[in-house]
Amino acid sequence: MRGLWFLATIGLVVAEDGLNGWLRYARLPCDVVKQAKVPATIVALNATESSPVYTAGQELQKGIRGILGKALDVTHETSEGPSIVVGTLDTFNGSSATPELEEDGFWLNTKGDTVEIIGQNERGALYGAFEYLSMLAQANFTEVAYATNPSAAIRWVNQWDNMDGTIERGYAGLSIFFKNNATVSNTTRIEQYARLLASIRVNGIVINNVNANPIILSDENMAGLGKIADAMRPWGVKLGISLNFASPQTFGGLASFDPLDETVIAWWNSTTDKLYEHVPDLAGFLVKANSEGQPGPITYNRTLSDGANMFAKAVKPHGGIVMFRAFVYDYQNLNESNWKDDRANAAVDFFRELDDKFDDNVVVQVKYGPIDFQVREPTSPLFAHLKQTASAIELQVAQEYLGQQCHLVYLPPLWKTVLNFDLRVDGEKSVVGTDILSGKRFDKKGLTGYAAVVNVGQNTTWLGSHLAMSNLYAYGRLAWDPTDDEVAILEDWTRLTFGLDDTVRETITRMSMESWPAYENYTGNLGIQTLTDITGPHYGPNPQSMDNNPWGQWTRADADSIGMDRTVSNGTGYAGQYPAEVAALYEDIETTPEELLLWFHHVPYTHVLKSGKTVIQHFYDAHYAGAETAATFPRQWAKLQGLMDQQRFEETAFRLTYQAGHAIVWRDSIAQFYHNVSGIADAQDRVGNHPWRIEAEAMDLDGYKVTGVTPFEVASGLRIAQTVDNSSAASASATLRFPAGTYDVAVAYYDLYEGKASYELLLNGARVGAWVGDNEDKLGFTLTRGIDGHSATRVTFPGVAIAEGDVLRVETKPDGRETAPLDYVAVLPPGVVD
Repeated sequence: MRGLWFLATIGLVVAEDGLNGWLRYARLPCDVVKQAKVPATIVALNATESSPVYTAGQELQKGIRGILGKALDVTHETSEGPSIVVGTLDTFNGSSATPELEEDGFWLNTKGDTVEIIGQNERGALYGAFEYLSMLAQANFTEVAYATNPSAAIRWVNQWDNMDGTIERGYAGLSIFFKNNATVSNTTRIEQYARLLASIRVNGIVINNVNANPIILSDENMAGLGKIADAMRPWGVKLGISLNFASPQTFGGLASFDPLDETVIAWWNSTTDKLYEHVPDLAGFLVKANSEGQPGPITYNRTLSDGANMFAKAVKPHGGIVMFRAFVYDYQNLNESNWKDDRANAAVDFFRELDDKFDDNVVVQVKYGPIDFQVREPTSPLFAHLKQTASAIELQVAQEYLGQQCHLVYLPPLWKTVLNFDLRVDGEKSVVGTDILSGKRFDKKGLTGYAAVVNVGQNTTWLGSHLAMSNLYAYGRLAWDPTDDEVAILEDWTRLTFGLDDTVRETITRMSMESWPAYENYTGNLGIQTLTDITGPHYGPNPQSMDNNPWGQWTRADADSIGMDRTVSNGTGYAGQYPAEVAALYEDIETTPEELLLWFHHVPYTHVLKSGKTVIQHFYDAHYAGAETAATFPRQWAKLQGLMDQQRFEETAFRLTYQAGHAIVWRDSIAQFYHNVSGIADAQDRVGNHPWRIEAEAMDLDGYKVTGVTPFEVASGLRIAQTVDNSSAASASATLRFPAGTYDVAVAYYDLYEGKASYELLLNGARVGAWVGDNEDKLGFTLTRGIDGHSATRVTFPGVAIAEGDVLRVETKPDGRETAPLDYVAVLPPGVVD
């Protein structure tokens, strides 16, 4: 097929910045366009410009012009002759039998001379229009006639945008919604975002951080919310907001925020009424209460349901709902030395006695696992306890613990481990996605569904990375149908985003499907969680931070053993929160899936797995294997040069190369840490043994001093070199003792922010390459000032001809806080991943 699409690639030389995401509507080759049979007229059965049906007509016109080069007229009155008709069941008078449609569902019929796109409501009609355009954009001219309905009514995204314009866990620039404690006046980017969300059938958005600032309730900001809602309404995306529980006191001037206080209730009712004056179709509220220092009803010895119901009664007359987060735990009173303490127990402990206490417009929003968006967690048992209360699953498109969009990690395979899990409630089939979140299992259909934390910012790529957008696209697809195949979703996204070349599709699909297993391997496996800096940015490695912290994300690692004992018989009792069949599975170490072994059991490092390896050897092997997989990503991507526009090719190549280097930082840090803690050698003698490296502290240094680092394990050889001051140039040199040949030369250094040190690599005085420590301008991860696992990085220069006795020198100049810190230089034969 690559030959067929050769002509299509010729037109891809124009740079693309990612702003259109998967809605590029790229022109198909002329010979392919000839195969498309598209009516000459579009009939949109609503002439009101704020109507999603009107929007659908305009989108069809735009898309067909881009994809096929055909200019179609849009009318709003039915007429004789072939046409593309888009409307609702109430407005359509065509020949088709009325399909079985539920809320937001649609009927698509491309058979015959007229294309029928019929929504159960206006949103559904718009979704059908996007479906038809997606088929055309992928050169899929199959004649179809089918109805499709959503798996759940709630398909929302949650932004963690702050009123000052920053974004918590934001890796793609500042907010598109807020600036200087006010809503923005220019809503262009907001409308563009709503268009993307509508195309994946997302029907609601909460635009401010769950750690909410009460100032969002000012008169000026309420008016601003009205303008934002106006921008999103034509796309069928309803607006919601997060609330700070203490607002009546901190913002309203009341003496209390007790949810049973009549003056507090009256204040919330009045405030809610004012909000609905500005946003008549406000979707409702999202509330985070009594978690991580946030105020809530427990402050007044009230129940969580007391708090949720106060809001529910306020929005009920307006048709609104309350999404009440189950992310509740008391981090101030967790003690790791208490064998029974376990943060994972918190959600069920707080909510299980309240199942029949919530109003019918309250939805409890439950994170997919019991801790916090880890690389692998067991399914939250709370889903099994909410039999009478509506529930929604909370996923995270923002890769908070999973590489912060600097690492390629395709998330749907992770999400599927939860969506496909059968909780066996009362011994009956209770699959999370198809049974529980659909509302079918407990007869709750209508107010169940999905929410995803999404961190779009002002960056034109929306998420800071072109490839990360596959996760947002896939979220919408899976919220509509959790049985959708993650590979098929990925292939659709790739064709829509990068074109129809088979090599591009196959390469991106292969890399993406390898990415989550690789990331799990080089960050933390066997259910130990992601061994990141739990007390800091949640980005780079820092395994020692995973214990002796108040946050409850522990490994309980010591010199002999590792893992959380969550059994009922001897541990925290967490396993017993599951229905009987699942509880028995996790209680027994022999039946616990090994990918969750250390989540449920505390074992010696020498515990033998089914593979025959010990736990510690599996750790070593997995971390090396994960880094080796990541090392293939830049090489695979390089083969796509010329098959897409150069801008997106180069931006993605940079991130994949960075990931390959940072995966080695992860590998070395984790392996070195547990080697040091356990005292058990790697059977393959890799840990701490790097024959191709020249440690900076062993080089001839001029203007450099040798220092240690914190944590110790993030430096090869446990030491580094950094300049003696913040202004003087320095150098590090070494005479090479490697056989003559062609090598890749990698330099490991630390790229801090608040400084842009400059580096030059020379061989026998001739420049090999130069760079600047400016990752803060190129990557969006949480920045740090430290020489640590977050700032550690590598730059590689391939194909350098070296002879024994050559002199390699790194010349540097510090800048600001960045003292040009060097860890090592690696001289690598082709194919060696060091």
